[in-house]
Amino acid sequence: MGAFLNWHYVAKPLRVYTHHLNDSITIPDYFANRFEDKGNLLRIVTAVVILLFYTLYTSSGLVAGAKLFEVTFHLEYSTALLIGSFVIVSYTFLGGYNAVSWTDFIQGILMMLALVITPIAVINEIGGVSEGLSMIGEIDPTHLNLFSGASIISVISLLAWGLGYFGQPHILVRFMSIRHENEVTRAKTIGMTWMILSVVGSLAVGFFGLAYVVHMGVNLEDPEKIFITLSQLVFNPWIAGFLLAAILAAIMSTVDSQLLVSSSVLTRDLYHAILRKNATDTELVWVGRLTVIIIAVIAWAISTDENSSVLQLVSYAWAGFGAAFGPLIILSLYNRNITKTGAIAGMIVGALTVIVYKQLEGGIFDIYELLPGFIAAWIAIIVFSKIGANNSDTIKTTFDEVQKRLAEK
Repeated sequence: MGAFLNWHYVAKPLRVYTHHLNDSITIPDYFANRFEDKGNLLRIVTAVVILLFYTLYTSSGLVAGAKLFEVTFHLEYSTALLIGSFVIVSYTFLGGYNAVSWTDFIQGILMMLALVITPIAVINEIGGVSEGLSMIGEIDPTHLNLFSGASIISVISLLAWGLGYFGQPHILVRFMSIRHENEVTRAKTIGMTWMILSVVGSLAVGFFGLAYVVHMGVNLEDPEKIFITLSQLVFNPWIAGFLLAAILAAIMSTVDSQLLVSSSVLTRDLYHAILRKNATDTELVWVGRLTVIIIAVIAWAISTDENSSVLQLVSYAWAGFGAAFGPLIILSLYNRNITKTGAIAGMIVGALTVIVYKQLEGGIFDIYELLPGFIAAWIAIIVFSKIGANNSDTIKTTFDEVQKRLAEK
């Protein structure tokens, strides 16, 4: 639902607005132009938030890559991490936006096929859906009850994940780079179809994979390795190789987007916009590549803990971006009176709320840190927009022009 609402309410307005604002191509660029950030404070705050949480996000991809190489080639975790990190980062270092877009397209198809084929094969191996359900019921009857162990707080907490879509830079940048605003509807159809198939396939892999490993007497110490284990047990080595490649594709298609956005933020929004306005294209390319290496090294250092969880790292970064940028993206597109002061306050409050709440080991109400961060940021934007200086006539006129253009479509 979060992804659909993001496509429906954010994609087209953001594409139109960024095109109207000198064709802004990064999130800091959009915010700076939207709020006339002449002092670059808004741009700097945005860039810092992106670099902070993307480093955590990238580390989750490196951990996933390490787990893949660890199981597949029977390597030590540290060795697997080094090899995986090199493979994942190297082609992002060499390629640019077009390279990432085309490889993401191929990788996305490979991922979807793997997540459709694998559960079908697993269900066939265990004797069908009804037999699989029977096995799962024997393992633990509560697994067949959708609401087992659920509370109002837990349901709200899980639904809060959907709010994160509104603030993910690697998703928002894709909206901004759609070739033409008229193609947003077709893009939404393709994107949501892919997502529904992939999510259902992922759930089926975990659900029926549990029945399979218990039935076969497989000792699965790390549940996050279920897909890798199934690929090696159910399929012959040739097919398993393609399925394992799909895992690497999933990792790379996410990490390359994160590294590319981080690189463009540091290169375009800090180095070029503030430090070296006369920098040559060649110089900017090398600064971007250096950024990729620095972020990758820091992410690698975070990933060296063998007990690292992909899900925990992703949830932290997802919450950080969702709270820091989500409310601001929505309000900047739909509220004429949001000011630069409100924008800065919202980002800082959202990011800090997530960081502080995360340290409380589940928080006061044991709820996902994204929700309190999102709410706090939304309130901060509204309140501080009333306290600070009002928007200029130019900002208001631009907003009205964009709304008029959207109304015509």
